[in-house]
Amino acid sequence: MKQYRPRIADKMLSRRLMGVGAVLIQGPKWCGKTTTAEQQAKSVVYMDDPEYMEQNVELANLSPKKLLAGATPRLIDEWQLAPQLWDAARFEVDHRDGEGQFIFTGSAVPADTDKIHHSGTGRFAWLTMRTMSLYESGESTGEVSLNELFSNPNADVFGKSNLNIDSIAWLICRGGWPRATTISKDVALDMAYRYYEAVVNNDISRVDNVKRDAERTKRILRSIARNQCAQISVNTICADIENNIEKGAKNLKLLASKIDTTKMKAPSFLMILTGTTRYAIRREDGVYVVPVGCLKD
Repeated sequence: MKQYRPRIADKMLSRRLMGVGAVLIQGPKWCGKTTTAEQQAKSVVYMDDPEYMEQNVELANLSPKKLLAGATPRLIDEWQLAPQLWDAARFEVDHRDGEGQFIFTGSAVPADTDKIHHSGTGRFAWLTMRTMSLYESGESTGEVSLNELFSNPNADVFGKSNLNIDSIAWLICRGGWPRATTISKDVALDMAYRYYEAVVNNDISRVDNVKRDAERTKRILRSIARNQCAQISVNTICADIENNIEKGAKNLKLLASKIDTTKMKAPSFLMILTGTTRYAIRREDGVYVVPVGCLKD
């Protein structure tokens, strides 16, 4: 049995289920939507199960209420295969007692909105999931909590990051896909390439069922990548670190001083998030310097 890594979305999902009848979890493919939903669901229907998919879709057309029957919260996975389930769930939420009736999850391919007649306002809550943060995947020590800083803005902090510029570069290339965090480095990078290939060869055409040329799509993505970054040497990055921290602290304090606190709240705290510094500290001027390798929610 695979071990589940706790996600930031766990608490967010729990809270939403306490306040509305249904929750729609959105996010990129393979970011863990279904697995996270399964942790809190009491029953599940997998709409895309190859053995039952045709029957599921047919039943959704004939009597969607039957697919929604089961212990709650009931997870409807890949719900977009039968968009009429949205209105059916809204109706059930209105006529059942209690919150947290349904969890809907699905791919990035949008549902056929012609079969949806109600927005879901007041019945559905939306939850957007991302790929794993460094704390979720185990690469951050989690010694500095953003939540705790908001609760106690003047707290002294200390942490030690285990990440250097090479490991950060690798993590950026690997990404935060849950499965990629459990396997060897080389294979994890292969997964990133396979994800890219799936997007350019398949997913980009599934969005609106318009066939698009994969090679042209690759050239567009390469162009976007080239125009979003510039190559610089490792020595340049390292030389800039201390200067950038001082500049960042100066700019943060200047910005904070210009805020009209009669019209809006003052910043809870000032923090510089770094990549390659070693320690998380609170400077004498009150500005926090925190490596990404020490941060958690």
